[in-house]
Amino acid sequence: MKHLLILCCSLVCGMTAMAQDTINKKSTLDEVKISTRRAEGVSRMSGAANGINMGQDELFRAACCNLGESFVTNPSVDVNYSDAAVGAKQIKLLGLSGQYVQMLTENQPTSVGATLPYSLGYVPGAWMKSISVSKGASSVKNGPQSITGQINVEYLKPEDEPSLQVNLYGDSRLKGEGNVMANVELNHHLSTILLAHYEHDFAHHDDDGDLWHDSPSTKQLHLQNRWKYAKGRYIMHAGVGYLQEEREGGQLMTVANPFRVLLDANRAEAYMKHAYLLNRDHNTNIALIANGFAYKLDGTFGPKLYGVDQRNLNSQLLLEHDFTPDHNLSTGLSFTAEQMDEKLTTLTHTPFYTTDYTPGAFAQYTYTPSYKLTAMGGLRVDHSTLYDRTYFTPRVHVKWIPSDHVTLRASTGKGYRTPHTLAENHYLLTSGRTLALNGLPMEEAWNSGLSATFYIPAGERDVQLNAEYYYTDFLHQAVVDYDSDPTKIIIADLNGRSFSHTMQVDASYDFSDELNLLVAFRYNHVRCTYGGELLEKPMQSRYKGLVTLGWKPMMGIWQVDLTLALNGGGRMPKPYMLADGTASWDKEFPAYPQLNLQLTREFRHFSLYIGGENLTGYRQPNPIIGAANPWSAQFEPTLVWGPVHGVMLYGGIRMKIEK
Repeated sequence: MKHLLILCCSLVCGMTAMAQDTINKKSTLDEVKISTRRAEGVSRMSGAANGINMGQDELFRAACCNLGESFVTNPSVDVNYSDAAVGAKQIKLLGLSGQYVQMLTENQPTSVGATLPYSLGYVPGAWMKSISVSKGASSVKNGPQSITGQINVEYLKPEDEPSLQVNLYGDSRLKGEGNVMANVELNHHLSTILLAHYEHDFAHHDDDGDLWHDSPSTKQLHLQNRWKYAKGRYIMHAGVGYLQEEREGGQLMTVANPFRVLLDANRAEAYMKHAYLLNRDHNTNIALIANGFAYKLDGTFGPKLYGVDQRNLNSQLLLEHDFTPDHNLSTGLSFTAEQMDEKLTTLTHTPFYTTDYTPGAFAQYTYTPSYKLTAMGGLRVDHSTLYDRTYFTPRVHVKWIPSDHVTLRASTGKGYRTPHTLAENHYLLTSGRTLALNGLPMEEAWNSGLSATFYIPAGERDVQLNAEYYYTDFLHQAVVDYDSDPTKIIIADLNGRSFSHTMQVDASYDFSDELNLLVAFRYNHVRCTYGGELLEKPMQSRYKGLVTLGWKPMMGIWQVDLTLALNGGGRMPKPYMLADGTASWDKEFPAYPQLNLQLTREFRHFSLYIGGENLTGYRQPNPIIGAANPWSAQFEPTLVWGPVHGVMLYGGIRMKIEK
């Protein structure tokens, strides 16, 4: 920590000196060009769906080492650890876990099944060009899985301005990270980009002194090569990628007979997109899209061994046609193949084999009689061979602009997803409780929402005020039940009701080109049936308040970004009595604040940044229950509701050299 503080101080002093040198030097300027990148910040989606687009300006307001750290300034998406042993992060949207959000990479599903618990860490922040977050039942084009929303990541493109980009990062926990992004135009028709990422935690940390790693030490290598070919009416995108990651956690090696948590993951992937424009006047085009991956995970969870080998293929054939400027039709066929082999070794060796082939078809119609009204209706039909079931997915979105100062949206629709009980919840194997798995049907839910955006004049600019409400109602759900039996964690189909009410209000205002403010508040009312009793969902904050402040003085040469979040308290699973007569844990967890701050200095070809996360220093007390005796039935590291780290300082450099 001492050395990092010295480094941070040196960076600040150096940045200040360079700034003074830049100002004090006398030179003759032939041309002065003033530009702003605010357009790459946050913008509302223009279509019928409710959501936002986050550009690189918004992503660079924080360290943004990966997708899981990209929502620090976002009031709608929460990210937290699922447990204190594996260290996997999960998002929450509309008060529900991340498996109900369809994760897409350039509109292709890539994070399903066994990859889901770690998928946020598999997308390097430096590779991302933008993120789109849509709420509620989204478009039917990408499948029926979206229940609470979609998150789509766009990577840097081969056809972008040729450049070499380098991003280096280090923090006070001795984590180092390097990214290299290089794209080149080979000729007028063909371009390519190489993306490389490496990260390594060089130290183990035990800040709370419980002889456990606060989070696993991670080593990851990720490579991708992407191509674009365009000639005449034909466009092709294609690429390949490879990822290798090792996680080492559990008890420190200084403990006799330590409880170890070890994970070794390998992933290979490839994708292609072919599009041909049939008619320019009616924007008639046909496209063939396909992507596939093979993922293998080998895990050690103390005395339990778990392995999974997953192979996925997704393909689509799409046709789009504008009958008139007011009428658009998108239709297509899809096919998904998934094979998953799982092996769990405890006292016995238990294999699980599942194969699912899902053909489908969809049609989506959009009516836009004027800029004031957009109506979009979609219907898709799919058949699952795993469940031998044919199911329909209807969705409707409407956008209405009654005046220049008001935009209204409404949506409703259904969603389905296949629960991969053990693959998506294998972190529960670290618990001392018995993990009870029951056969599960397909998850099924309705989602409906209303939103309103108001542009209120205030001085020379407008206050943008957004208010929204969403309701999610499950018909079938894979319920993780901590409450019914203190000796078990039960995963079973919903037997009763499960629903979520989410209300959010946020307001943003640009005081000037240099200073902007966002204030947001969200309330979650989430209930589920556990053991025949309708209870508040455990480890879910009831509310969240967020304030972000961005300041760019001196024509954007400097940038200061501050984010303050207040996460509300919530319910813990029902505690049980220990041998000494005390409760295993409190019935409620408290509200807690988090403060993040980042300072950035822009130069011609690079920028330097330093910052701090969780500067309030709040940390969940005793995130690992029974840490001294991990081999007992009372050992529980999966009840994580707050930060597991204290203050963390970081610094880095972003360089871009254009051709």
